[in-house]
Amino acid sequence: IEAAVQQAAAHFGGIDVCINNASAISITPTEKTDLKRFDLMFGVNVRATFACSKACLPFLRQAENPHIVNIAPPLNMDAKWFKDHVAYTYTKYGMSVCTLGMSAEFAADGIAVNSLWPATTIATAAVKYNFPPAIYARSRKPEIMADAAYALITQSARETTGNFYTDEQVLASQGVEDFSTYMLDPAQQPIPDFYV
Repeated sequence: IEAAVQQAAAHFGGIDVCINNASAISITPTEKTDLKRFDLMFGVNVRATFACSKACLPFLRQAENPHIVNIAPPLNMDAKWFKDHVAYTYTKYGMSVCTLGMSAEFAADGIAVNSLWPATTIATAAVKYNFPPAIYARSRKPEIMADAAYALITQSARETTGNFYTDEQVLASQGVEDFSTYMLDPAQQPIPDFYV
């Protein structure tokens, strides 16, 4: 990770934004979650978020409008979010905890740290292979998250940090009212994401 960050900074002349988007998923109850799968989710979701953010810090401190964006759900300690898939929720919330802690830790440096999460299911491989086809068919295109991330990172880092946003919230604040263009099938109604 450190070598990749150094190479990126050397090639592009610095780093302005770190988006922790990589994620591993296993929607399984405790007894059906292999420890190897748990370790993978913890390594990708929590450890990599921490490590990538840490490696980018020296460059983010030099940037004009530095942002860290974690693709992580809003923190909600209600047991209903954990009971069916403790391991996955635990690791995704680990990313959310990074948002909470790092936003306060780096506030004096002017580095924004926020979470961004889809308000609905998104047509990704994770949804395609972990949920019924009807859910995938009623999902939004990944472009909604890309547009929301761009809108977020172009805001003032000093004025926008420590938040748990949904893609809809960010885009609505930019004046977007019609989200049907993001649907795979605009005639369908989207399915809310299960952490929202």
